Amino acid sequence: MFSGPQSYVFISRERMTKIRARILVVDDDSQIRRVMRTTLEAQGYEVEEAGSGERALDLLGASKHDLILLDINLPGKTGIETCREIRTTANVPIIMLTVREASSDKIEALDAGAQDYVTKPFTMGEMLARIRSVLRRSASPSQPHISRLQLDDVEINFEARRVIVSGKQVRLTAKEFDLLLYLATNANRTISHRELLREVWGAEHLDERKYLRVFINRLRKKIETTPHDPKFLMTEPFIGYRLQTPQ
Repeated sequence: MFSGPQSYVFISRERMTKIRARILVVDDDSQIRRVMRTTLEAQGYEVEEAGSGERALDLLGASKHDLILLDINLPGKTGIETCREIRTTANVPIIMLTVREASSDKIEALDAGAQDYVTKPFTMGEMLARIRSVLRRSASPSQPHISRLQLDDVEINFEARRVIVSGKQVRLTAKEFDLLLYLATNANRTISHRELLREVWGAEHLDERKYLRVFINRLRKKIETTPHDPKFLMTEPFIGYRLQTPQ
């Protein structure tokens, strides 16, 4: 049972503004799209539909959306390919819909730039909770922002979302950047697994430490000279991780 319209997102911590969030539902199953549209519109959201990745990209080029629900198994251009292409031009939040439970598939979705994922079959209550969570995280200001960070020969520009290592640009995924930004904002402080998962992935993922471990290892391979013996991305056994900056 729904408790009423939930079309509120937080623009600041001091003030709440009612917004009719616009959601793009991308799924090749017309029945799923119809159910999603009916439910979401009943909750106060504005909804557009696309049956393919190609159509979704056309709609995104023509108008602005606040959130995308994107099926991973699309005909033609897959959901992963569509997500990656969206990320080349836009930072709109994406929730990936998948029928597979494999960790590798979920990591691939996050790696492609999705903010979250939901495994089919799902309840609409779960989906609505994920939507509210992602909209809140994308619209609410985070901790005090750090724009640049220098770690020996590693130069990180968070505003441009660019990393230069020994003079060469290194590509980070959207989620890798989000994780690195949170660590940098709290530099030299050990951050628990649960805090990192809550702040970067959302409260729905507090027990999924394996994803955090995978992303930390990927970051180490990209910014550490010796990833197996890190100088900056430190592990505190059984507690969490710390970004150690040069003193």
